[in-house]
Amino acid sequence: MLRRTILVVALLAGAAPLHADVTRVGSAALEELMKQGVPVVDIRTPEEWQATGVIEGSRLLTFFDAQGRYDVPAWLAGLSEIAAPDEPVAIICHSGGRSAVVTRFLDSQVEYRRVHDVHEGIARWIEEGRPTVEPEG
Repeated sequence: MLRRTILVVALLAGAAPLHADVTRVGSAALEELMKQGVPVVDIRTPEEWQATGVIEGSRLLTFFDAQGRYDVPAWLAGLSEIAAPDEPVAIICHSGGRSAVVTRFLDSQVEYRRVHDVHEGIARWIEEGRPTVEPEG
């Protein structure tokens, strides 16, 4: 999975300049965004959701599967049901690596205009003692 993530990062880095619309946020800023109604999209795998729990109210939409595979059109279709390109969205993963890749992709290739990258992920959220809930389904 790591090799594929690195490949995607490399491809995205050379693909197009960033629009500077990705904001890196920590747990406290994420809580404030959630209070404003910004959806949180958890892109981890179902196994990861089960292992740690999820942030209450977050939307579960895996980007990379356990083998590092991804289906961009299917993922974007799911994301479009959560937020349109002109609406804010926060992306979270375990520790920030995958969310960085996905937020750069959304900004540079799909032109999502207000993307928040939870740069230290659910790991920091839990480390800070913030609550998680069991994922639904």
